Amino acid sequence: MKTLPLRELLRRPASVKKLTAAGQDVQITDNGKPLWLVRAARAKTTDSTSNKLVDEELDALLSERRSTVSSSKLVLDSRVL
Repeated sequence: MKTLPLRELLRRPASVKKLTAAGQDVQITDNGKPLWLVRAARAKTTDSTSNKLVDEELDALLSERRSTVSSSKLVLDSRVL
């Protein structure tokens, strides 16, 4: 755990952001006394039903047949001369 004074948090909040993004807890002190403990927020967990639906949709999209026309040909054909 990293300890920083309140003044450091106010002057350079990006440094605290970098530390918490790296998974490190940061203790903020005021006149040497602990004031806050800052840590990265945890992402909300989604239910497994919605994960299954997303996986099924992704599988369906990936299993579709590919186009025989190249994307570069589409771009060239769309240009107006």
